[in-house]
Amino acid sequence: MKKKILLLIILTTIILFTLTSCIPGDGANTASKPAGFFWGVWHGWIAPFSLIIGLFKKNIRIYEVFNSGWLYDFGFYIAIISGFGGISLFRKKKKDK
Repeated sequence: MKKKILLLIILTTIILFTLTSCIPGDGANTASKPAGFFWGVWHGWIAPFSLIIGLFKKNIRIYEVFNSGWLYDFGFYIAIISGFGGISLFRKKKKDK
């Protein structure tokens, strides 16, 4: 049982570091190489992690400053909505009996 818990902690740590390795404000995107649509989707998915890390590091934000404009915004918005319950709009509602 203790081995399972230790393995779970190690895997969670690895996944967390992998997910946050391309966080907005880390310097990967510049004015000459802005973030595009797929970066917007990625940054939307990891926004909760970015918010928490941003509390401790001033250069980390949930939104990439150097972005390609409308396409980045669209990707970010899609990820935020689908990641935080937007898909539930399409679920069937239970009928009252």
